[in-house]
Amino acid sequence: MPPIRRVWVTRAEPGATRTAEALTALGFEPVVQPLLAVRFLAPPLYLDGVDTLGFTSRNGVAAFAALTPDRHWPVLTVGDATAVAAREAGFVTVTSASGAVGDLATLIRETHGSGTTLLHVSARVAAADLGSHVGDGVTVRTLVAYETVETGCTPPQAFEAILVHSPRAARILATLLTPDLAGRCMAVAISDAAALALRSLGLASLRVAAQPNEASVTAALGKPGSPV
Repeated sequence: MPPIRRVWVTRAEPGATRTAEALTALGFEPVVQPLLAVRFLAPPLYLDGVDTLGFTSRNGVAAFAALTPDRHWPVLTVGDATAVAAREAGFVTVTSASGAVGDLATLIRETHGSGTTLLHVSARVAAADLGSHVGDGVTVRTLVAYETVETGCTPPQAFEAILVHSPRAARILATLLTPDLAGRCMAVAISDAAALALRSLGLASLRVAAQPNEASVTAALGKPGSPV
């Protein structure tokens, strides 16, 4: 496998630009060509009785913020980046689970008693069912506030590595990579779930980030190769 220099960023905007900036700072050459695009929806808001908001992505924060100017609810987030987005959107009381959906469910159970109603701001196709992870006691309502749609892009002309930020992106990627392309590149997945669809592709290397966050994804690339 050649030294890693050009890295295909497959995630949707605006996250793709943030990833590209991080890669550039590390000495890589990002190739931004998203497999998915985010589209905000306009669902009816039924917020009576909601005690807490739960966000499992930065996109969820942005989608909810576009629906209402109200920021009085306390917020629980799946990870630190989502917590930063919530604070930037104007929420004051924000607590991060610093992990995955299971960690957020644990945080909800530990901080909220029976009778609490939490509104989970979700994508149309959610990566995980937060309510089933939380279990009985706390009522989890779901607000579908955005969706991700396929961009229909094809692989860029030159790259040595690919960053994959979701199981859905991985499944799309699996339909695009020819055996020849796969055998000449490395992929870094943000989680085991995102890596699952990539394991049978014959990649030169497949790595899974140590933690499901952006810093761990870029760290898994290692050091960039020298410019050609």
